[in-house]
Amino acid sequence: MIDNFAANDLYNCIDSLDSSDFQKFLAGNNSSIFPTIATNRATSLFKEEVASIDLDLTTLDNAGNTLATARDITIGATPTSYSDFVGSTDTNDYYRFSLGTSSDFSLNLTGLSADADVSLLDSNGNEITSSTNGSNISESITGQLNAGTYFVLVYPYSGSTNYNLTLSATTATVVPGYSATSGYGLVNAARAVAGALNQSPFANVPTFGGANDWGVNLVNAPEAWARGYTGQGVVVAVLDTGVDRNHADLAGNIWTNAGEIANDGLDNDGNGYVDDVYGWNFANGNNNTLDGNRHGTHVAGTIAAGNNGFGATGVAYNARIMPVKVLSDSGSGSYSGVAQGIRYAVDNGADVINMSLGGGSTNSAVQSALQYASSRGVIVVMAAGNAGAAQPGYPAFNATSWGLAVGAVNSSNQMASFSNRAGSNSSMRYVTAPGVQVYSTLPNGGYGFLSGTSMAAPHVAGLVALMLSANPNLTDAQVRQIITATAGNVA
Repeated sequence: MIDNFAANDLYNCIDSLDSSDFQKFLAGNNSSIFPTIATNRATSLFKEEVASIDLDLTTLDNAGNTLATARDITIGATPTSYSDFVGSTDTNDYYRFSLGTSSDFSLNLTGLSADADVSLLDSNGNEITSSTNGSNISESITGQLNAGTYFVLVYPYSGSTNYNLTLSATTATVVPGYSATSGYGLVNAARAVAGALNQSPFANVPTFGGANDWGVNLVNAPEAWARGYTGQGVVVAVLDTGVDRNHADLAGNIWTNAGEIANDGLDNDGNGYVDDVYGWNFANGNNNTLDGNRHGTHVAGTIAAGNNGFGATGVAYNARIMPVKVLSDSGSGSYSGVAQGIRYAVDNGADVINMSLGGGSTNSAVQSALQYASSRGVIVVMAAGNAGAAQPGYPAFNATSWGLAVGAVNSSNQMASFSNRAGSNSSMRYVTAPGVQVYSTLPNGGYGFLSGTSMAAPHVAGLVALMLSANPNLTDAQVRQIITATAGNVA
């Protein structure tokens, strides 16, 4: 007969097992040390204790399942790691941490046997960014965070998996003038164009035009015009729904491909596109770049509508517009078309590219095209997006490395509620420009008001054209630095 002492000894042995080993134990124990009755008694004791603390043996859960029950963690310069499980029985693991100063943040999710993803959330539970690699590929998030409270959410995409979550944060160098809301602030042509010439800011001039011209006045374009810089000699590619090249306020400023003979059915200049006299249509695979929407024509007018005493006046009213249609008349398109459009613009003489468009995720072909543009000295200006999010959407999110992201303000220089914000990474070259009730050209000779970061971006593309008309030798990096260093938040 076995006494209770033996059973308790075996219980203590079982109690030291982790959940995986205990499952093996439950599957069968052939120990010669303890008879079966002791094994059964010890197993019973262990199960009773487990039941008393309501612990799921197969999915030990140390993280909270909601924002309210998030696990409080502390992170610092030395990486700290947490191991847990997500799957069909545990779909959300929340962690909460606080930072006392602006910090360079790093997160890695490793040890995955199935597809799990991770998001970084602000103090209200709104997503700041996420990492969503496929299969069991590890996830990572890096960036600069302001002081405050944040959440990390780990969740399964498919299947169930254990994971290791490693986090660290080190005190960051605070960049003067950078705001997580407005980035480097409102662009300023009087300072930026002067900066392109290494001169002091241009003197103020009288307000230009009437009430509909508030955009060019808010960005101080007339100050650059007064010094003779109007975008002359600069080509701005408009990657959009096309452009009404016959509009009276645009016709004089439309780029044409001098190496192509119209309508002869030949690729005269050997660039791979037949009869691309007025650019190319990557949405439909032809040379028809006319705008059947209105979006692209409105954008083009903000950049380069003529200063002719009627209609609208563009920020760089002597620049030329290269129509590159990457969106259909319904406003839809593909990342492949956008990437091809960027490369077409670069290869065919554009100095600036305006992209008042966005998608839901990053894309390697677009990233590669942006890098290509930068390497060729072509500056890409991208709308930040209209979701009211805490950071720019795609492709503007790539402005940490290439080009500029642009948010929208109203005529009082207040951030538009719809505008995506700058985010907490000061490497994000984000500025603001007029984007609420902006007056510009519309197809078939029309004019009208539109709102969006799509309307803000062309103000900045026009400003870049002014800078390049003053100094054609500026690189992408130099333009990005000058525009951010002379913007409204910088002293």
